[in-house]
Amino acid sequence: MVYDGIKESLLEGDHEAGERLSVEQIAQAHGVSKQPVMDALRRLSIDGLVEIIPQVGVEVARYAPEEIDDFFELFASVESTAAGLAATRRTEAQLRELDTVGARIEALTHDDDPAARSHGYRVANREYHGVIHTMAHSRIIVDYAARLWDLSDFLINTGPSDLPLHSALEQRHADHEAVRAALHEQDPDAAALHMKRHILDTVGIIRSERAGTA
Repeated sequence: MVYDGIKESLLEGDHEAGERLSVEQIAQAHGVSKQPVMDALRRLSIDGLVEIIPQVGVEVARYAPEEIDDFFELFASVESTAAGLAATRRTEAQLRELDTVGARIEALTHDDDPAARSHGYRVANREYHGVIHTMAHSRIIVDYAARLWDLSDFLINTGPSDLPLHSALEQRHADHEAVRAALHEQDPDAAALHMKRHILDTVGIIRSERAGTA
Protein backbone atom coordinates (compact mmCIF):
# COMPACT_ATOMS: atom_id res chain seq x y z
CA MET A 1 0.00 0.00 0.00
CA VAL A 2 2.76 2.45 0.93
CA TYR A 3 4.81 1.52 -2.13
CA ASP A 4 1.85 1.99 -4.46
CA GLY A 5 0.93 5.29 -2.85
CA ILE A 6 4.40 6.81 -3.10
CA LYS A 7 4.88 5.52 -6.64
CA GLU A 8 1.59 6.96 -7.84
CA SER A 9 2.53 10.31 -6.33
CA LEU A 10 5.85 10.23 -8.17
CA LEU A 11 4.31 9.17 -11.49
CA GLU A 12 1.63 11.83 -11.18
CA GLY A 13 4.31 14.51 -10.86
CA ASP A 14 3.57 15.58 -7.30
CA HIS A 15 7.33 15.87 -6.66
CA GLU A 16 10.16 17.52 -8.55
CA ALA A 17 13.38 15.81 -9.57
CA GLY A 18 15.92 16.17 -6.76
CA GLU A 19 13.29 16.96 -4.13
CA ARG A 20 14.06 15.63 -0.65
CA LEU A 21 11.41 13.23 0.65
CA SER A 22 10.56 13.13 4.33
CA VAL A 23 10.19 9.60 5.69
CA GLU A 24 8.39 11.01 8.72
CA GLN A 25 5.82 12.91 6.65
CA ILE A 26 5.17 9.93 4.40
CA ALA A 27 4.72 7.67 7.43
CA GLN A 28 2.23 10.11 8.97
CA ALA A 29 0.31 10.47 5.71
CA HIS A 30 -0.10 6.69 5.43
CA GLY A 31 -0.62 6.06 9.14
CA VAL A 32 2.30 3.67 9.42
CA SER A 33 5.70 3.48 11.08
CA LYS A 34 8.93 4.45 9.33
CA GLN A 35 9.91 0.86 8.55
CA PRO A 36 7.33 0.14 5.82
CA VAL A 37 8.10 3.54 4.32
CA MET A 38 11.79 2.71 4.10
CA ASP A 39 10.95 -0.70 2.63
CA ALA A 40 8.84 1.02 -0.02
CA LEU A 41 11.55 3.56 -0.77
CA ARG A 42 14.13 0.81 -1.22
CA ARG A 43 11.87 -0.81 -3.82
CA LEU A 44 11.40 2.55 -5.53
CA SER A 45 15.16 3.07 -5.63
CA ILE A 46 15.47 -0.24 -7.49
CA ASP A 47 12.79 1.05 -9.87
CA GLY A 48 14.94 4.14 -10.47
CA LEU A 49 12.38 6.59 -9.10
CA VAL A 50 14.17 7.68 -5.92
CA GLU A 51 17.75 7.78 -4.72
CA ILE A 52 18.72 6.80 -1.18
CA ILE A 53 21.80 8.78 -0.18
CA PRO A 54 23.60 7.43 2.91
CA GLN A 55 23.82 9.95 5.77
CA VAL A 56 21.73 12.39 3.75
CA GLY A 57 18.27 11.03 3.05
CA VAL A 58 16.00 10.17 0.16
CA GLU A 59 15.62 12.28 -2.98
CA VAL A 60 13.44 12.04 -6.07
CA ALA A 61 15.71 10.67 -8.79
CA ARG A 62 17.32 13.07 -11.24
CA TYR A 63 18.40 12.16 -14.76
CA ALA A 64 20.67 14.08 -17.11
CA PRO A 65 19.23 15.05 -20.54
CA GLU A 66 21.42 12.50 -22.30
CA GLU A 67 20.17 9.77 -19.97
CA ILE A 68 16.60 10.71 -20.82
CA ASP A 69 17.45 10.53 -24.52
CA ASP A 70 19.00 7.09 -24.01
CA PHE A 71 15.95 5.87 -22.15
CA PHE A 72 13.49 6.89 -24.84
CA GLU A 73 15.66 5.26 -27.51
CA LEU A 74 15.41 1.99 -25.56
CA PHE A 75 11.74 2.54 -24.80
CA ALA A 76 10.97 3.18 -28.48
CA SER A 77 12.59 -0.10 -29.45
CA VAL A 78 10.52 -2.08 -26.96
CA GLU A 79 7.25 -0.36 -27.84
CA SER A 80 7.83 -0.73 -31.58
CA THR A 81 8.58 -4.43 -31.13
CA ALA A 82 5.37 -4.85 -29.14
CA ALA A 83 3.36 -3.02 -31.81
CA GLY A 84 4.81 -5.15 -34.58
CA LEU A 85 3.94 -8.35 -32.77
CA ALA A 86 0.49 -7.02 -31.88
CA ALA A 87 -0.30 -6.44 -35.55
CA THR A 88 -0.05 -10.17 -36.28
CA ARG A 89 -1.42 -11.52 -33.01
CA ARG A 90 -4.27 -9.18 -32.06
CA THR A 91 -7.85 -10.37 -31.73
CA GLU A 92 -10.97 -8.57 -32.87
CA ALA A 93 -12.03 -8.11 -29.25
CA GLN A 94 -8.72 -6.45 -28.45
CA LEU A 95 -9.09 -4.15 -31.44
CA ARG A 96 -12.50 -3.06 -30.18
CA GLU A 97 -10.98 -2.38 -26.77
CA LEU A 98 -8.26 -0.25 -28.36
CA ASP A 99 -10.88 1.60 -30.41
CA THR A 100 -12.72 2.47 -27.19
CA VAL A 101 -9.62 3.86 -25.50
CA GLY A 102 -8.72 5.76 -28.65
CA ALA A 103 -12.15 7.38 -28.64
CA ARG A 104 -11.61 8.56 -25.07
CA ILE A 105 -8.32 10.17 -26.05
CA GLU A 106 -10.00 11.84 -29.02
CA ALA A 107 -12.60 13.29 -26.64
CA LEU A 108 -9.79 14.79 -24.57
CA THR A 109 -8.59 16.75 -27.60
CA HIS A 110 -11.86 18.71 -27.40
CA ASP A 111 -11.39 19.55 -23.71
CA ASP A 112 -10.25 23.14 -23.09
CA ASP A 113 -8.98 22.44 -19.55
CA PRO A 114 -5.18 21.94 -19.71
CA ALA A 115 -5.15 20.07 -16.38
CA ALA A 116 -7.86 17.66 -17.54
CA ARG A 117 -6.04 17.13 -20.83
CA SER A 118 -2.71 16.42 -19.15
CA HIS A 119 -3.96 14.06 -16.46
CA GLY A 120 -6.56 12.41 -18.68
CA TYR A 121 -3.98 11.70 -21.35
CA ARG A 122 -1.53 10.22 -18.88
CA VAL A 123 -4.15 7.72 -17.69
CA ALA A 124 -5.68 6.91 -21.08
CA ASN A 125 -2.33 6.80 -22.86
CA ARG A 126 -1.04 4.16 -20.50
CA GLU A 127 -4.22 2.15 -20.99
CA TYR A 128 -3.95 2.49 -24.78
CA HIS A 129 -0.41 1.15 -24.84
CA GLY A 130 -1.34 -1.52 -22.30
CA VAL A 131 -3.93 -2.91 -24.70
CA ILE A 132 -1.25 -3.13 -27.40
CA HIS A 133 1.04 -4.98 -25.00
CA THR A 134 -1.66 -7.58 -24.35
CA MET A 135 -2.18 -7.91 -28.10
CA ALA A 136 1.40 -9.18 -28.37
CA HIS A 137 0.38 -12.16 -26.19
CA SER A 138 3.75 -12.19 -24.42
CA ARG A 139 4.07 -12.07 -20.64
CA ILE A 140 7.67 -10.91 -21.02
CA ILE A 141 6.60 -7.86 -23.03
CA VAL A 142 3.72 -7.05 -20.68
CA ASP A 143 5.90 -7.23 -17.56
CA TYR A 144 8.95 -5.49 -19.01
CA ALA A 145 6.93 -2.75 -20.70
CA ALA A 146 5.10 -1.97 -17.44
CA ARG A 147 8.41 -1.21 -15.72
CA LEU A 148 9.51 1.00 -18.61
CA TRP A 149 6.18 2.82 -18.56
CA ASP A 150 6.67 3.66 -14.89
CA LEU A 151 9.98 5.33 -15.70
CA SER A 152 8.52 7.04 -18.78
CA ASP A 153 5.66 8.56 -16.76
CA PHE A 154 8.13 9.57 -14.07
CA LEU A 155 10.48 11.33 -16.50
CA ILE A 156 7.64 13.16 -18.20
CA ASN A 157 5.85 14.23 -15.04
CA THR A 158 8.90 15.30 -13.06
CA GLY A 159 9.99 17.47 -15.97
CA PRO A 160 9.75 21.24 -16.30
CA SER A 161 6.08 21.43 -17.29
CA ASP A 162 3.32 21.53 -14.68
CA LEU A 163 0.92 20.09 -17.27
CA PRO A 164 3.03 17.81 -19.46
CA LEU A 165 1.93 16.87 -22.97
CA HIS A 166 -1.35 18.82 -22.82
CA SER A 167 -0.27 21.07 -25.68
CA ALA A 168 0.78 18.11 -27.83
CA LEU A 169 -2.37 16.05 -27.32
CA GLU A 170 -3.67 16.42 -30.88
CA GLN A 171 -0.42 15.12 -32.38
CA ARG A 172 -0.23 12.35 -29.79
CA HIS A 173 -3.73 11.27 -30.80
CA ALA A 174 -2.82 11.40 -34.50
CA ASP A 175 0.15 9.13 -33.78
CA HIS A 176 -2.13 6.70 -31.97
CA GLU A 177 -4.52 6.66 -34.88
CA ALA A 178 -1.72 5.76 -37.29
CA VAL A 179 -0.68 2.87 -35.04
CA ARG A 180 -4.28 1.75 -34.63
CA ALA A 181 -4.86 1.74 -38.39
CA ALA A 182 -1.78 -0.43 -38.90
CA LEU A 183 -3.01 -2.86 -36.27
CA HIS A 184 -6.40 -3.11 -37.97
CA GLU A 185 -4.65 -3.74 -41.27
CA GLN A 186 -2.35 -6.35 -39.70
CA ASP A 187 0.70 -4.47 -40.96
CA PRO A 188 3.56 -5.14 -38.51
CA ASP A 189 6.10 -2.94 -40.28
CA ALA A 190 3.83 0.11 -40.29
CA ALA A 191 2.74 -0.49 -36.70
CA ALA A 192 6.35 -0.71 -35.51
CA LEU A 193 7.44 2.34 -37.51
CA HIS A 194 4.59 4.59 -36.33
CA MET A 195 5.08 3.47 -32.75
CA LYS A 196 8.81 4.14 -32.77
CA ARG A 197 8.31 7.64 -34.14
CA HIS A 198 5.58 8.29 -31.58
CA ILE A 199 7.83 7.39 -28.64
CA LEU A 200 10.91 9.20 -29.95
CA ASP A 201 8.88 12.38 -30.53
CA THR A 202 8.31 12.48 -26.77
CA VAL A 203 11.90 13.65 -26.32
CA GLY A 204 11.29 16.68 -28.52
CA ILE A 205 8.15 17.57 -26.60
CA ILE A 206 9.98 17.35 -23.28
CA ARG A 207 12.72 19.60 -24.65
CA SER A 208 10.17 22.12 -25.90
CA GLU A 209 8.45 22.20 -22.54
CA ARG A 210 11.81 22.62 -20.83
CA ALA A 211 12.46 25.64 -23.05
CA GLY A 212 9.00 26.99 -22.33
CA THR A 213 7.88 26.84 -25.96
CA ALA A 214 5.33 24.03 -25.81
